[in-house]
Amino acid sequence: MTSQTFADLGVPTPLIDILAAQGKNEPFPIQTDTLPDTLAGRDVLGRGKTGSGKTLAFAIPLVARLAAKTDRRRGRKPRALVLAPTRELANQIDEVIKPLAAAFQLTTTTVYGGINQKRQVDALATGVDILVACPGRLEDLISQGFANLGDIEITVLDEADHMADLGFLPGVTRLLARTPADGQRLLFSATLDNGVDKLVKRFLRNEVLHSVDEAHSHVAAMTHHVFAPADADAKKDLVQTLASGTARRILFMRTKHQAKKLAKALTAAGIPSVDLHGNLSQPQRDRNLAAFGDGRAKVLVATDVAARGVHVDGVELVVHVDPPVEHKAYLHRSGRTARAGTAGDVVTIMLPEQRRDTLDILRKAKISAAPQPVTPTSPEVVALVGEVAPYVKPEPIVAQPQGGGRSQGANAQRKRAERAQGQDAASAGGGRRRRGRGGSGQSAEAPAAAGHAPQGGRGQGQRSGAGRGQGAGGTQRAGAGAGRAQGAGRSASGSPTTGMVVGARSPRTNRRAQG
Repeated sequence: MTSQTFADLGVPTPLIDILAAQGKNEPFPIQTDTLPDTLAGRDVLGRGKTGSGKTLAFAIPLVARLAAKTDRRRGRKPRALVLAPTRELANQIDEVIKPLAAAFQLTTTTVYGGINQKRQVDALATGVDILVACPGRLEDLISQGFANLGDIEITVLDEADHMADLGFLPGVTRLLARTPADGQRLLFSATLDNGVDKLVKRFLRNEVLHSVDEAHSHVAAMTHHVFAPADADAKKDLVQTLASGTARRILFMRTKHQAKKLAKALTAAGIPSVDLHGNLSQPQRDRNLAAFGDGRAKVLVATDVAARGVHVDGVELVVHVDPPVEHKAYLHRSGRTARAGTAGDVVTIMLPEQRRDTLDILRKAKISAAPQPVTPTSPEVVALVGEVAPYVKPEPIVAQPQGGGRSQGANAQRKRAERAQGQDAASAGGGRRRRGRGGSGQSAEAPAAAGHAPQGGRGQGQRSGAGRGQGAGGTQRAGAGAGRAQGAGRSASGSPTTGMVVGARSPRTNRRAQG
């Protein structure tokens, strides 16, 4: 049977040209299966493993159907909505949609927490066609009167099962209820558990189910290994060796503190590395992901926040430095490699005391991989590492965090003094009058995604006057009349912070957490 092309599936020529320029000439199976129905306006429920091409499967019909409408409207109300569970995923979805939308002069914007909302409010006021949003911040903007979903023609819910895992389905339900009942709805999810099936029953009409892959199947081009070092010291050497290759690799840790610590240790050893976890501000996340994406850093050390929200091409190796707590996390972490038809390897490092739990996780994930006792010089390890990257003199991959976290040296002290005088834009306006890290309705990472410490713990801080208290035990410290909390300059993880309190969150943290 001859494989189908995008043209065969009814994709408009301008979009085919853009896809061809990106080197995308043949549709993936999930695109081949869903495009005839989505382009025809049907509601679709798509199930497929991570890396199967779901983003393009909904981006193409979303743009094509909006462009085909003769009564194109401009104004505050967006015409299409894509809901995503994390900021990183929202940005990456927007990057896929934007060039397609530009072919028809359609505009896009993103909405999520972790940054000041002014840019988002301005974009909505100017008018956008396609809105890519995280639920918590979008609900905040709606409640403030800055966003309205009354003209939505197409709604896409991506990574619905991840939304459920993070506890976001109540907010998603409220948002879907605000969209017109006669609009087209596309829902993509790896599984239908944890309440996702209820969304399908309530909001999809006469939907077509396309299940390209078994929900828990692992990627055929992915090779799984279980390495069993003798003890914690041997594990440390093994991790550094696995990180030393020339290709991109992602190392997963269980806690934010350990991710930060490992990234610093690898960089100090001449292996440029960046971290990704819930203690970073959105600008810091963006800078670290950019460094990983453009090759300045070959290693990304992450907590589970990156298990689904990061899609970077060319990741050849995923290492579970800390085994995940359950099998779905294993599959989603592992899915950062072997994407879009490429091959990849996954290593789980298992200490003797972790053997029982690790093997149970692999069994539930339907992964067959026998534990192998190894050292850094074992042939299996050497083969995975491949060519060892040359030593790189340790230096910061990205700029120092804004906001006056703990700095070292005279230069850092000078910068901190300048910020105290009002030259740090992040502190402009004479004190932290905002909640969290941005404008009204700001939000922080979900506890389920980032291992967030309980309120009032180390580095959480307390609300006080115009500013915040920070540091171990919530110590308060005045600072140049700006209400900025310096404290010990350490976050809940014990690592350098941006110098502003992440704690003192709203009781509605879970609803806003994805921002």
